[in-house]
Amino acid sequence: MSSSSPLQPPSPVPPRTSSANATNGSPSHSRKLSVTDEEPPRKSRHRRNRSSVDGTKYKDGTWSQKNDKILMGPYDYVHEHPGKDIRRQLINAFNAWLQVPPASLAIITKVVTMLHTSSLLIDDVEDNSLLRRGIPVAHSIFGTAQTINSANYVYFLALQEVQQLNNPVAINIYVQEMLNLHRGQGMDLYWRDTLTCPTEEEYLEMVGNKTGGLFRLAVKLMQAESTTGKDCVALVNVMGLIFQICDDYLNLSNTVYTENKGYCEDLTEGKFSYPIIHSIRSDPSNQQLINILRQHTQDAEVKRYAVQYMQSTGSFAHTRQVVTDLRDKALWLIEMIDATPRINGAGDGQMVRAIMEKIVESTLSDPSAR
Repeated sequence: MSSSSPLQPPSPVPPRTSSANATNGSPSHSRKLSVTDEEPPRKSRHRRNRSSVDGTKYKDGTWSQKNDKILMGPYDYVHEHPGKDIRRQLINAFNAWLQVPPASLAIITKVVTMLHTSSLLIDDVEDNSLLRRGIPVAHSIFGTAQTINSANYVYFLALQEVQQLNNPVAINIYVQEMLNLHRGQGMDLYWRDTLTCPTEEEYLEMVGNKTGGLFRLAVKLMQAESTTGKDCVALVNVMGLIFQICDDYLNLSNTVYTENKGYCEDLTEGKFSYPIIHSIRSDPSNQQLINILRQHTQDAEVKRYAVQYMQSTGSFAHTRQVVTDLRDKALWLIEMIDATPRINGAGDGQMVRAIMEKIVESTLSDPSAR
């Protein structure tokens, strides 16, 4: 470039032409763009549903059955493989005394079934169980997280059912006994996880909260809906103890129990059940049994040795005697309830007596004890 040449501006950048024939953002002709001329939105862009931000999507009543079925999967899996159904039988038996209106009785029966089944889901997770009622535990199928959520969900569905009784006392009963259930379970887990052997008295208190809680919830709800004036709480407390102690006994001695849950599962779990507590405390200087619990063993030979040791300390015989004493106490309480005035159609305790005898039969007639 010569010094005499005037300064020239740089060559202009050629104007860009859009797909709508606009140059540098301006249309190449005077006609305004119509709606149809505008560039359509890109298909990949997310267009937010208004209802997802203003809350209308989450109004009550919009929860779908499809979603509910997903949440209920672990619960339904166990519910479809029923157990002995002893709780339903007990409700029907106690109703001979209490004469609860059919609609209320149906709700109470449903609530107890829901709570029992959902508590099994949690128990199996907390106990690292492998089998429940002869099939793989729910969390082995659905995973631990979904199983816990399903169980907790059903706890609140059960509370909704209790609300249908339209009885403020019923809500208080539900809350109190659910607290008791978790208190009992908490102590049971604490002893296991810290390898702390409770006394027999401490264990029975725990059972009164944990196992007795669900029996007591059922009977208290029934009494809240009854007009016969019968008080069955003391009896149901004793029956809760009988049920759990018999269960402890059969876990360590019964072949049917082995098929459904595994051989001596309480030893693998490291649980301080009633016979185990008695055996450990019969000779505190002998550390063999408590160390077997520490190992969470699945070795059948080690388990057989533990059972033999418990037999040598008289723990199975002691357990049978305790069951016998509790049965006698329960029979006396049945007589006391029968002796109270029968009003508003109250019947007798024949069915309750029959169920109790059925509960203790396998323990007290154990052929291995002879």
